[in-house]
Amino acid sequence: MTATTVRRATIKGTGMYAPEKVVKNQFFNDMYKKDIDTFLREQRNIFERRYMAEDQTTSDLIIPAAEEAMKNAGIKATDIDLIIVSTDTPDYLSPSTAAVVQHKLKATNAGTFDINSACAGFVTALDMASKYIGADSKYQNILVVGAYAMSKWLNFDDFRIATLFADGASAVIVQPSKDESGVLAAELYTDGQYHDYMGVYAGGSFRPMTHDVIEKKQHLLDFAKKIPIETNGTHWPRLTHKLMDRIHKTPEDVKHFFMTQININSINEALDNLKVPRTRSHNIMDRFGYTGSAAVGMAVADAARAHKLKKGDLIVLLGSGGGLSMAALTMEWSYDT
Repeated sequence: MTATTVRRATIKGTGMYAPEKVVKNQFFNDMYKKDIDTFLREQRNIFERRYMAEDQTTSDLIIPAAEEAMKNAGIKATDIDLIIVSTDTPDYLSPSTAAVVQHKLKATNAGTFDINSACAGFVTALDMASKYIGADSKYQNILVVGAYAMSKWLNFDDFRIATLFADGASAVIVQPSKDESGVLAAELYTDGQYHDYMGVYAGGSFRPMTHDVIEKKQHLLDFAKKIPIETNGTHWPRLTHKLMDRIHKTPEDVKHFFMTQININSINEALDNLKVPRTRSHNIMDRFGYTGSAAVGMAVADAARAHKLKKGDLIVLLGSGGGLSMAALTMEWSYDT
């Protein structure tokens, strides 16, 4: 690379963590006295999920995922220059969960911040990390985290919502690439008209936390309106084509897709619209449910654990969440897992 060449960023190590408590679909059959299991299996590909313990926090979920990513990258906590935590279920409204993670990891040389673009957050954070690597040579090791502790914000009065969500964390170490592999292109998309369709709408300046808010359960996850079901199936292919056009590739060249894991039908619809086999998507919702901000990163880490990722593989990450926020990123994988 010449002195004027922008450094390309790559993932060097991956990690994930799902809490120990396994909640099978039968739990909800028993809770709601109806067959929830059939719908979840056939329409969502969810068989079970994990819930955090009462005394666990979001940062507690992150630590084992980060430690696995560091081990796989061959670095120590003191080697980390920056920690970016993507979550919409933080330890606190303020300060950042990333600061807590820095303390718990003893990553004393790392700057920190959180981002919140809901379930598009992990891909957004990865894009940000790649741009830090490209812009400033001081950054050699960036810890990117997606974390989700939504079980603490579920309204179990609504089985349509409560049965989907789960807890977990994913982590990657992002470093400068030693060759031309790594992040090739990324794209962010938001349609803000949907900002009040689904989310946690209390605890901020719009609706401060009061006894009345808690009594009415307005502090819990709310699907206030229905986002058009075809949204992901339409926009994921559109964003993928934009990325492929920029790097002069086609969807057929992509070895693996990693998508937000809330609806298997949306994933299949997107792959069908891209005219690629459905087997190109690595899915984890069957074992881990919907882990929101963590889902895409957990799918990548799970594929790495299964030794599915090979040096030179072209992959696409597609995140989608409330806001409505989306993030797409394509990269050439830099090592054999």
